[in-house]
Amino acid sequence: MSDPDGRRRRPAVSCNLCRKRKIRCNRQKPCSNCLRARNGACIYGTPQSQPDSSPATHIALDSASRTSRPTLPSHTGSLVNSSSVSTPISQSSAQETELGRMKLKIQQLEEQLAKQAPPIQSPLLTHDSNSNIETTSSRLGGTFHVHTERDSLGQPQAIARSIAYKTRLLGQSHWAVNGILLIRDIFETTEAHSSDAWAGIERCKSLARVIKARRAPPWPLPPTPDVPLKEVADILVENYLRTSESIYRILHVPTFRRDYGALWVSATPNTTFLILLKLVLAIGATTYDQQFSLRSAAIRWVYEAQTWVSEPKFKSRLDIQSLQISLLLLVAQERLGVGELIWISAGALLRKAIHMGLHRDPIHIPQGRATFVAEMRRRLWNTILELSLLSSLASGGPPLISVTDSDTAPPGNFSDEQLTSDNPFPTSDHTPVSVAIALRATFPTRLAIVKHLNDLSSSTSTYKDTLRLDADLRTAYKTLTQTLPATQPTPFSIHAIDFLMHRYLLSLHAPYFGPSLHENAYAFSRKVVIDSSFKIWRTACPSPPPASPNNDSDIPLLATTTSGFYPTTTTQSAFLIALELRAQLQEDSLGPVLLRPDLLAVVEEAPGWCLRVIAAGETNVKGYLLTRIMGAQIEGLRSGRGREEIANMLIKAVEHVEGVCMPMLNGMVKEMGEGVDRLVLETPVEGTGIGEWELGGMTPDDLFDPSTAEPMNWIFNEDVILGW
Repeated sequence: MSDPDGRRRRPAVSCNLCRKRKIRCNRQKPCSNCLRARNGACIYGTPQSQPDSSPATHIALDSASRTSRPTLPSHTGSLVNSSSVSTPISQSSAQETELGRMKLKIQQLEEQLAKQAPPIQSPLLTHDSNSNIETTSSRLGGTFHVHTERDSLGQPQAIARSIAYKTRLLGQSHWAVNGILLIRDIFETTEAHSSDAWAGIERCKSLARVIKARRAPPWPLPPTPDVPLKEVADILVENYLRTSESIYRILHVPTFRRDYGALWVSATPNTTFLILLKLVLAIGATTYDQQFSLRSAAIRWVYEAQTWVSEPKFKSRLDIQSLQISLLLLVAQERLGVGELIWISAGALLRKAIHMGLHRDPIHIPQGRATFVAEMRRRLWNTILELSLLSSLASGGPPLISVTDSDTAPPGNFSDEQLTSDNPFPTSDHTPVSVAIALRATFPTRLAIVKHLNDLSSSTSTYKDTLRLDADLRTAYKTLTQTLPATQPTPFSIHAIDFLMHRYLLSLHAPYFGPSLHENAYAFSRKVVIDSSFKIWRTACPSPPPASPNNDSDIPLLATTTSGFYPTTTTQSAFLIALELRAQLQEDSLGPVLLRPDLLAVVEEAPGWCLRVIAAGETNVKGYLLTRIMGAQIEGLRSGRGREEIANMLIKAVEHVEGVCMPMLNGMVKEMGEGVDRLVLETPVEGTGIGEWELGGMTPDDLFDPSTAEPMNWIFNEDVILGW
């Protein structure tokens, strides 16, 4: 058949997208090109035309074979009668065309109906081929959506890009995205065998909420002049200078010591400096002892600083000292696990610094060219960049910064004393800023890694990109290890930087750890994840542990007493090692599986370490729960237990957590009823004592209602999101 213009019109055999782009279509439903383009509707259209009865040559399409055959024209004379050939074939072609239209119309109506109707999900896992989102839903775990990566054929791989849970979106660098999904079988097993196994975990969580509420002072909390006894304050100040300040330069130490000394003799202490000092004390308190006995006082100091920062004095607070207080507050909130999400606070601080012009090098700002002012601005901008990137890595949020956003040079290698002298010159010797300078050289590579993991463009990243970034990071790390010894860093600086760099390596390769358990193509990532996890664990939990507190015990203390970066990374490392051992035991083998003794030791040590964390005041039992259930499953697999026996072991492990942790949490409540820390506080000048503050009106019974609980909350709760 033909149109009035004489052109032939054949029924469409390619979809609309392929015909429009003039590319080859494999004629599937949907076709491969639509899958790659993530086209929501792969439609095969048929041109709307009327049958033509002209005596020209007709092409009849065989609906079964899609091959064409010519029919003879009517003027061939006596050999063939035109009425017996042309007319029946024309009628048949018209019928086939009409049938094709009807089929297409039915198909389009079905597609429209499918789009309007909600998808029917299985109770545990569904997959939408058009949206590349897997939805996991169960009574035990609640509902969360996993954004997965597709391969060149449009099939989903076991590589999660992010997790959407309630109002949160966690990027690929967040530890839960690449770990929790690998133990869905445990949740499914415990749910299928016991509906009450997780009630005890919810009771622990409810009591934890009571403790956190009672720890929180009333709000707002105006600053008071109360500080610890001088001998205690001296220790806390040195703790801060030895640890946090050695990596992230915030203070000009000689100026700080001068004002600190004047505090004890002045009749009218400066309120702004008093706020700054209390934040230093709060950070230093985290390494005061293994029990974090100053936790309540440290939380109060942070609340006082938060009240001061929240005052509506925006323009008058755009100065260097206020910026120092904001940075110290950010670090203190992360270490103590109080305040809003650190990634959000870090973003606000970054914009404040840009508003103050810290992203421009001081040589471009007339009022900032003096050596002291210029170097302090460079140091503070460098620290803001570091903390912003670290908060992005831990929260799974995009860094929202670029190397082209700033032209501020790295800090110069000046000692603090040099900055107050005339015409100072950088030195090649070790200074307290040498470590920060060496770490800054690796910043572009670490920024590229976080962007690779958390930016929207990460969906187009490939494994080759991961290997390239791995090579870049190793090169930068090698240069760093060659540079640092010359600067004579402190033991804490060496351990902290090693811990940090292995965290970046771990995050880079963790997305491929799950696939590596089944695909040899990712074997390198599997090795990197386990090696980095083991080094992180041994830095946080040395064997044997130090007999007494010393300079080598700062990282173990931070991993035990604080919230956020150090304990979360340590827990993640033990968890991944346990997953590796479980995978080895589940692999096919003709004989017994020989596990690495050093890795097995980590699984055995992890529950005890988690209990030490709770004994130091942590209220979240998720770490202990993870290590217990993973240990139980590994024990069951090693002993050759059957599926039902292992399921019972898992249920007992979950129930055991309540039996161990509830008495410890109840002990915290009892101690809080006795007042604040058993530490005598003094006021350098006249003022009110710290006293006992209200513990709130909530009781455990008010929150022990597991009927509305979502047990998966312990994975995605604020303590996890808050951590760096």
